[in-house]
Amino acid sequence: MLYNVPYKTKQFFFVLIKLSIVVGAFYFIYSKLAENENLEFSDFIAFLRENDTFSSKNIIFLLILSIFNWFFEIVKWKSLVKSIKYISFRDALVQSLGGLTASLITPNRIGDYGVKAAYFVKQFRKRIVLLNLLGNIAQMTITTIFGVVGLIIFVNRYQIEVDYYRVTRFVFIILLVSIFAAFGTKHNRFSIKGYSIERILEYIKNMAFKIHATNLLFALIRYLIFSFQFYYLLTIFGVEVDYTKAMVLITSMYFLASIVPSISIFDVVIKGSVAVFLFGYVQVNELTILSIITIMWLLNFVIPSLFGSYFVLNFKMPKIDE
Repeated sequence: MLYNVPYKTKQFFFVLIKLSIVVGAFYFIYSKLAENENLEFSDFIAFLRENDTFSSKNIIFLLILSIFNWFFEIVKWKSLVKSIKYISFRDALVQSLGGLTASLITPNRIGDYGVKAAYFVKQFRKRIVLLNLLGNIAQMTITTIFGVVGLIIFVNRYQIEVDYYRVTRFVFIILLVSIFAAFGTKHNRFSIKGYSIERILEYIKNMAFKIHATNLLFALIRYLIFSFQFYYLLTIFGVEVDYTKAMVLITSMYFLASIVPSISIFDVVIKGSVAVFLFGYVQVNELTILSIITIMWLLNFVIPSLFGSYFVLNFKMPKIDE
């Protein structure tokens, strides 16, 4: 049916989709800054002015950390795609930031998958979606490993009361679901986009070990960068907490926030709520933590998505002979 649509009509809808993504991203960014129930934007600006904590040196260093954060995300994506097709660093940059812009307005960053896949011809798209999933799994794996360790230390250090019955029941349910999933996989009852789970797992298994190792390495480097950036912001705001104690709280925060399904644009709200709870145990006031969360969001999501908007607007479908 789509092939019967006139060329000009298809071009019109294509432009409309690109504009919708960009306008939607800008609107959600604006609404989250102007209508944040946890932190009024005027209070945020006033707090920054009162503390007078941002020197040119601090701003430049924070921007450098954000650049490196995204540099390793781009290199990670380039490395993954290399398993099926060579792309330049610029291509990886365009795809990564374009995907980020689309992810802001979609649940669990689904838009990122669609935009990245759209940069490739049809024969590569299913594998591109899978590679993007592998990249996100690697980041989640690092977040989970550090987060679980941090959370265990946090619970023991601050004597947090845990309902072990509920935790055990939750783990049991997860194990049960995993067993049924494995059983279904073995019998080829489930498929994704026409590929059986068994075929997908076989494809992942046959990928070179170097690709998986590099994927995890870049995910680890990114994690260390943005977690240090959070700690550096704590020091800028005069929070006196040593690095190891801060990392226990930071790793716990990222882990707890990551397991809550959400639209990416609301990630700042979720992290803010979790961070306020965790850092309350080291007597860090709410306004300071919410301000740090907002700055992290601006540096690592909003600013890159502005560049991504440009790439989305200039997006062209790949040629068949690529």
